Amino acid sequence: MADDVPTTAPTKRSAGRDLPAAIGVGVGLIALVVVTLAFFHWGFILLVAAMLSLGAWELFRALERLKARAAIWPIILGTVAMIAGTYASARELAWLGIPWNSALLMFLAATVLAAMIVRMPRGASGFVKDAAASLFIIGYIALLGSFTALILAPKDGAARMVTFLLCVVGVDTGGYVAGVLFGKHPLAPTISPKKTWEGSVGSVIFAVGVGVAMSVLVLGAPWYVGVVLGIVTVIFGTLGDLLESMIKRDVGIKDMSSILPGHGGVMDRLDSMLVAAPAAWLVLFLMVPGG
Repeated sequence: MADDVPTTAPTKRSAGRDLPAAIGVGVGLIALVVVTLAFFHWGFILLVAAMLSLGAWELFRALERLKARAAIWPIILGTVAMIAGTYASARELAWLGIPWNSALLMFLAATVLAAMIVRMPRGASGFVKDAAASLFIIGYIALLGSFTALILAPKDGAARMVTFLLCVVGVDTGGYVAGVLFGKHPLAPTISPKKTWEGSVGSVIFAVGVGVAMSVLVLGAPWYVGVVLGIVTVIFGTLGDLLESMIKRDVGIKDMSSILPGHGGVMDRLDSMLVAAPAAWLVLFLMVPGG
């Protein structure tokens, strides 16, 4: 999620990014999301698994700067297994009688155990630091990311997923627009100096507006579901943005990587979605029955 604006009078943002490349990458990713959600849900799950695996690699490289070396290959394999296994157990393999939460816990436990076992041959020195780095990546990326599979799993999962994604876009867009026009008061000056309270208000207005429209017109749910979903997405999406900013400040980097031209790293695009996904799933699970 992008910062809102400078904390003083509105000024033009630094060009700093390759705009044509950013637009091209953005359009390409949107096209993949639209096509897979419309025609091939497993394609969307594989896309999410690939993006989260790249995000795990980025965080692995970032933590190496702090002399913490996670067991990245078990983490990547476990990430794919957690996403695919959670979706399969909630949708495709429900007839086996294995609840999705049992499947998620099983793959989570296997990934944690594999990451620690793989680290053992390198000796005791630094084991705790390396194991902590592995568990951090697993919990932050694989576990939180698995909730996207749960959002998509119901019969109306594509509608739920689009609603969630558009709410996140509303948070980012509203924050940027309101921040540029009115931003003066920093929200978290020591973490993300360009993010403002005025931008947060804009995020609430845009996200709630999108949430209400999608709830009524697409999900067939009461309007207040969209209000709750929008507010929850703003709160947790903003927290996700600030959490990643904290990581980058501690590590001493501006972007997680340059893998997405014009955007930075995968985690620079997924930060708010990762933290907002479990909260959004819970709202939809409790307030939009059936599916």
